[in-house]
Parts: sequence; C-alpha cells; structure tokens
Amino acid sequence: MRRHWGAAAVFVLAVALAFMGAVYVFLWFVGNAQSSGMVPGTLGFWAMANLVSFILYAVFWELLLIGVPIAIAALVAWQWWKSLSEEERRGYDFGGRKRSAGGGGASLLFFIAFCIKVFVDGKWNVPVATFTLDYVVGSMIAILVWCLVIFGIPIAIGLTWWIRWEMKKP
Repeated sequence: MRRHWGAAAVFVLAVALAFMGAVYVFLWFVGNAQSSGMVPGTLGFWAMANLVSFILYAVFWELLLIGVPIAIAALVAWQWWKSLSEEERRGYDFGGRKRSAGGGGASLLFFIAFCIKVFVDGKWNVPVATFTLDYVVGSMIAILVWCLVIFGIPIAIGLTWWIRWEMKKP
C-alpha cells in the first residue's frame, strides 16, 4: 500500500465524488421533473404512471451522468491493475470469505406486481392518495397469492421430485 498510496487516495476521492454527484443529479432531476410538469408537485396527486415514469427517468439520468463515468473509471483502474507485476498484485489480498445478506428481490417483485394490479384494475392514472386501505391491503393479499401460486407450484414439484429421488437411493 505504501507504493500506491496515491492510487488509494484517488480511489477514495473518486468514490466520494461519485456519491456527491449521484445526490446532485437526483436533486437536479427532482427539481426538473416538477418544474417541467412530468410529475405533480404534491405527492397526493401522483398516480402510478407518474411514479413509474419518475423512477425510470431517474434511473436513466443517474446511469447516463454517473454510471457511464464510473464505468470508464473502472476500466482505467482495471488497466492500471493489470499493468502491475504479478508479484505486486499478490501483495494485495482482496480475497477472504464474502458474506451476503441476500434479499431485496422480493420488494421489487411486489412493487412490479402492485403496478400490474393497479394497471389491470384501471387505476393507473388515478392519484395514489385516493386509494383506500381496503384496496391496498386487498391488492397485497392478491399479489401474495399470485406469488405463492407462481413460485410455490414449481417449488412443490421440484421438492416432491427431489424427495422421491432421495427415497429411491439405497
């Protein structure tokens, strides 16, 4: 690390600049989305169409203005890393056991399913503030049942097949 402290400092600075840039781009996008009329200024008037388009456009601008420069910087860093000798690279141990908490996919799945349910029910351009608690809870129960059917049946078939296979072993 002593030989490459400058590279480490540049890395830390790049991470800080990327984080600050991402926050700035998001604030810029939020201000423009409201002033351009893409979304209502009051959250109570947002419809699912506003929410989905807001998320998609925000992701697009973040990827374009922050993600592309990060990808280019990562390529430059990778080329620098490859230019180091094998002995020098072995001096840095980035290995070790990696632990992942996992999760997070279920929230996205439920959000997408809720968007589909709202669209199918014809409430796509209706302000979210008008949704009743009964509608939201009923939708969540329906989505839970859909997910259990869609994922539960293949899991049950696979588990049955695996148990049958294990029972046939001597």
